[in-house]
Amino acid sequence: MAARGDPPEGEPQGLPGGGDDEYRSVVFDESFIRAARLQEASAKERMKDHVHAVRRLPPPPPPRRRGIRRLRNGPKQLLMLVLVVVLAFGTAVYLGVRSPYRPTTGGVVAQVRMSVTPLAPKGPVPGGTPDDLFRRSPAAQFRAGAAGITLPAVHSSGGFSDGQVMAALATVKDYLVASSLDPDVIEGRSVRPVRILIDPDQLAQFDSSFAAPADDGRHAPVGWLVRFDPGKVAQAGAAVRVHGTLRYEETAPGTLEVTSDHLFVYALRPAASDARPASDASLFTVRRELRFRFDTEDLPKHRVELLTSAVQAGPQDCSAEVPRTLRPLLDGQRAGPNDPTGTDPYSTGPANAALCGTLSDAAQPSPGQPGGVQPGGVQPRPAG
Repeated sequence: MAARGDPPEGEPQGLPGGGDDEYRSVVFDESFIRAARLQEASAKERMKDHVHAVRRLPPPPPPRRRGIRRLRNGPKQLLMLVLVVVLAFGTAVYLGVRSPYRPTTGGVVAQVRMSVTPLAPKGPVPGGTPDDLFRRSPAAQFRAGAAGITLPAVHSSGGFSDGQVMAALATVKDYLVASSLDPDVIEGRSVRPVRILIDPDQLAQFDSSFAAPADDGRHAPVGWLVRFDPGKVAQAGAAVRVHGTLRYEETAPGTLEVTSDHLFVYALRPAASDARPASDASLFTVRRELRFRFDTEDLPKHRVELLTSAVQAGPQDCSAEVPRTLRPLLDGQRAGPNDPTGTDPYSTGPANAALCGTLSDAAQPSPGQPGGVQPGGVQPRPAG
């Protein structure tokens, strides 16, 4: 018996679905219908005159392509990409140059700490000709001029190569020569030979030391260089005698410190003296202990960062005045009773850094037989 809904005669030709089975593979889905270019007119439209049963549809609008939008934004995105790559490359180069292969201190340069100690003689200052005075003094075996500033054996130190250590020592020697032996500097005519060797971050302190000296342990002109008053003293014609040492060590990664400890012995006479050869000369000794710091950026620039400066000089008077220059006592002169003013620890403001010592008789030319340097060198020994 046929099921409800089936044709009375059953499926045509005895096949399920009848003869339309050959069209079952053709699917007229929604996308197919929308894509059709021909459309049958409705019955109401066909009732009008001159209306075709079928009309041609206009072509559909082109689909929106996201690629076009990307193309329009392409130049801006490309520029941003280039900037990111450049910044990343620059950062990599910067870090590769500075760390870890070239560590630097990277901090602000500190002010120099200074002490200047005048050494007063116990009696009258010995006088004579320069050659005779040197022969009878502990400086008899000292070398003349820059030859007395000898460099130690050089070897690599931590992160510093032999060449870098040598560059640091050579820069320190140039500073010692300019600040202790240059006639224009010694006689007060110029400070430029010294100034050009100073780290730029210390130039403000250097300049203020000469413009407005202060007894504060920071702004003493003779903490930077050796300087005499040309209106009072003059060099007696003999070369300055020099003796001392240089030491170096790497105190921190990327930091090399050089310490110099030298004696400079000058033959001086009164500025108004015209005696040739000088027979009224006297010796004046300056001991300079200086400590310098270098990093890898400083070395190629041939400049120093001065950390500390300790100066002992005599024979000269003790005085409470700020020393703009060294004030030697000359042939036959004696130290006066000008002790430094008392220090009041209860006073406010900067501490008074004034010091004074006594020049040992052993540091003066002996009145008898010629002197000489004993093993290890004889140096002025301040007393008091």
